[in-house]
Amino acid sequence: GMVNQKTTAVRVIPAVGKKAGETLQFGGLLGYAPIMKVNEYSCDAFINRGGRIPAPI
Repeated sequence: GMVNQKTTAVRVIPAVGKKAGETLQFGGLLGYAPIMKVNEYSCDAFINRGGRIPAPI
C-alpha cells in the first residue's frame, strides 16, 4: 500500500521460472507486476543494535 507517497507494504508472490526484470501477468483486472530481485542480506545487525523499526504512518 501507499501512504504519503511512501510504500507501506509489499506482497511477495513466488514467480517460478521468471527472472528479475521480467513482468508477471495476473490477467483481467489484476494487471501485472515487475519481477524484482529479493534482498539476500540479513537485518540481524540492525536488530541486535536495538534499533526500532518505525510504523509507516
